[in-house]
Amino acid sequence: MIDPGPYLKKYAFIPIVAGPTASGKSAIALELCRLCGGELVSADSMQIYKGLDVGTAKDSAEELAEIPHHMTDIVEPGESFSVFEYVNRADAAFTDILSRGKLPVVCGGTGQYISSLLYGIDYGNEEGVDIGDSEEYYQSILEKEGRDALYKILTEKDPDAAELIHPNNTRRVIRALAVNRATGVRFSEKNRKSKLAGPSFTFKAFMPDIDRAVLYDRINRRVEIMMEQGLEKEARNLYQNEKAKGTTCFQAIGYKEFGRYFAGEEDIAETIYKIKLGSRHYAKRQLTWFRHMDDDIELIPSGDAKASADYILSRCIL
Repeated sequence: MIDPGPYLKKYAFIPIVAGPTASGKSAIALELCRLCGGELVSADSMQIYKGLDVGTAKDSAEELAEIPHHMTDIVEPGESFSVFEYVNRADAAFTDILSRGKLPVVCGGTGQYISSLLYGIDYGNEEGVDIGDSEEYYQSILEKEGRDALYKILTEKDPDAAELIHPNNTRRVIRALAVNRATGVRFSEKNRKSKLAGPSFTFKAFMPDIDRAVLYDRINRRVEIMMEQGLEKEARNLYQNEKAKGTTCFQAIGYKEFGRYFAGEEDIAETIYKIKLGSRHYAKRQLTWFRHMDDDIELIPSGDAKASADYILSRCIL
């Protein structure tokens, strides 16, 4: 655990601007960085990948040049990257930024990344227990009986974990089951216990308060803009990357939906529809995750990024 004493001299906490996709969190975080000369630390599990720019809604080239960004473009498609690695590298970024007198501004919608920072969750090697055999066991069930059967086991063994893990995220389902099988402790309970050590720094989370209908309209429009910006070409490049096939980034919303289109099995209109639908469903899951953090995340207005950034900064400065 890092001693925050030498670093958090000017600020009461490191702000986290969280929220679902297309909620306006990036605009707020960028304004906050402009106000205080801060540096942005991404908490997005897809923006870590190089070359996946349009489909992950990375900030523009101008914004990247204007404001230093951390935890963005750090992994090649096809490489694995765990939450444990994210927390370690993010902590190093916080130390670096604060040691230079700057304020780190965390921004993202990956609930697991944000929870790990805010609560200090330890995603290390399950207290030294080797879960490899258990992961292989549940992988075999997935291959023989399918995704639904695997998820049904999770709902029976650990309903709390099942509520937060989507059935399609078989990697996370397998890990949750493997931890339970190898340690005898539910994955959800293990996560609760892992919070006891506390976070490395003091954080405070904020989230734009946006109407669900407005959010879904924004998502639909964002997908259309992504198509105009070259999402199809970006997806095609990913599909041609043999190392990326079957990995997490290959299953990301905005990319996986192109499979049938590239195979000539459906038209582009159907593909776009699926991306919009998948993005809306993802936003709903993000909101569900953040609802479990109600006591630890403050809602702020979503309409005026500058005003929201002003408010957050007023709370940050000692």
